Amino acid sequence: MDEKLRIIISGGGTGGHIFPAVSIANAIRAKRPDAEILFVGALGRMEMQRVPAAGYEIVGLPICGFDRKNMLKNIAVLYKIWKSQRMARNIIRRFRPMAAVGVGGYASGPTLNECAKHGVPCLIQEQNSYAGVTNKILAKKVERICVAYDGMERFFPADKIMKTGNPVRQSLLDTKMTKAEALRSFGLDEGKKTILVVGGSLGARTMNESVMQHLDDIKASGVQMIWQTGKYYNASISESLKGRTDLPMLKVTDFISDMGAAYKAADIVISRAGASSISEFCLIGKPVILVPSPNVAEDHQTKNAMALVNKDAALYVSDADAPAQAVALALKTVKDDARLAALGANIKKLALPDSADTIADEVIRLALNGGKVGR
Repeated sequence: MDEKLRIIISGGGTGGHIFPAVSIANAIRAKRPDAEILFVGALGRMEMQRVPAAGYEIVGLPICGFDRKNMLKNIAVLYKIWKSQRMARNIIRRFRPMAAVGVGGYASGPTLNECAKHGVPCLIQEQNSYAGVTNKILAKKVERICVAYDGMERFFPADKIMKTGNPVRQSLLDTKMTKAEALRSFGLDEGKKTILVVGGSLGARTMNESVMQHLDDIKASGVQMIWQTGKYYNASISESLKGRTDLPMLKVTDFISDMGAAYKAADIVISRAGASSISEFCLIGKPVILVPSPNVAEDHQTKNAMALVNKDAALYVSDADAPAQAVALALKTVKDDARLAALGANIKKLALPDSADTIADEVIRLALNGGKVGR
């Protein structure tokens, strides 16, 4: 306990990478308040704002992804990768980390690659049921690979895998609100069934079209809805709804700051199938209709969704079918108490609690043991 821990955490790009990263950092700090934790992210990406807001220092690399449509632009990308490797090397020499954590995203590649070269023990956390390219490349160089799904040995060496689940936002689990209080906080009726529609912090066109095409069905159903449009779409949706004073059951907002209250208020959720969101639904036992985004690498959201659907732990609607089917399915299911109970019980069985604590213990062990992993 004498030596102060120095830990690098790298990655980001989306909330699905950033929330687990911050959760792991919080768990490390709770166990070792003396720990120095440095984040390494990608300049211009979400982590450069979210990480400092969570109370941690972050350094940005000029890294970005390859442009598959315009190959000439990749000359600049290759230069940025080279520059990021050099910057990562300097960060490691200056900070002298005792262990490094990669959560996926552009920055984790050069950072963990350089850490491994310098003999720093590394751990990667793969959130999805289909491994990302960066983590597959790094797998040979790291000591431990923390996963959330079974069958990940098809991507990674089996002896390095540790099934931990995905860390989630602790605030979702800590909410003390009752369902009635949560509904009141949104100005909704305590006696009505409630559907929550979320498409991520930026929203999702498909989810919004799904609601817009079924406004009259929602009005006639006796059901109420919390609808997060996303900031990008909110102005146009608000304009379209201007004349619809007959929809008091529709709570429309660009962004929900208290997702714990939103989940508590909802009887069922319509959501994308990001790994972090799925882990949250598992931990709180929330019935969900998953609409995987088609705009992700290797179609991994569909694979995430089917891992639940195959265990009758979630319902599935494809992105193409969602405008016609998602809200209709939600309106039908939300009135079927037996179906809701079965979905809630089945998804709860898949929960892996204490994920951040488990990963933090492993990071600390790697740091103190110089990379030696107990089998």
